[in-house]
Amino acid sequence: MNEPQKIDPSRIKSFIRRQGRATAGQKQALETHWDKYCLSPQADFNADRVFGRQAPLIVEIGFGNGDSLAAMAEAHPDLNYLGIEVHRPGVGHLIMLLEQRGISNVRIYHHDAIEILEQKIPDHSLAGLHLFFPDPWHKRRHHKRRIVRPSFLELLNKKLAVGGYFHAATDWRDYAKDMLNTLSADGGLKNASPAGDYCPRPDYRPLTKFENRGLRLGHGVWDLIFLKQ
Repeated sequence: MNEPQKIDPSRIKSFIRRQGRATAGQKQALETHWDKYCLSPQADFNADRVFGRQAPLIVEIGFGNGDSLAAMAEAHPDLNYLGIEVHRPGVGHLIMLLEQRGISNVRIYHHDAIEILEQKIPDHSLAGLHLFFPDPWHKRRHHKRRIVRPSFLELLNKKLAVGGYFHAATDWRDYAKDMLNTLSADGGLKNASPAGDYCPRPDYRPLTKFENRGLRLGHGVWDLIFLKQ
């Protein structure tokens, strides 16, 4: 009898591709400006060449519709931003925002973020990595799909420069506690919170419409910021 094939926990996907329908504006942005902003997962990545300059590089995993990423890039033109998202309409929406506002310091991968980090991002090169409101996979049997797990922290330690930071935010208390425990157990990362728990929302992270609505209803949001030692 053949033994069941063992699954490497580090290879379990933390996302499900939900393509959805793109609006007419998103479709036009994808068709017209894809090559201007989107990078090929098959090509080599060199940040200085891609952005045409040397600047600190910030990666955002799962930027959703791109509202926050566009706002951060517009407010901080001295930084380079690399957004990674598997939801194609979201990529189209971000491209549309970049074109409308003339934002030039953002590039995009429409691909699996773990693969991009592993294969394209040089070690010790990131000034920061953002993970805002990831899928909490709230059912216990799905917790293994949560992106913040030991294999992710191993990758995080490799890619962050010394003094670089990892910033996660979630509106699920259980996931916030889970991330806090996982991150705190890593010897290469130091919690930026003096109390050893959560940080106030930094000014650079914009409030989303969804988050504002939740706050008005009394829902909590937890920010975690850890520094590479």
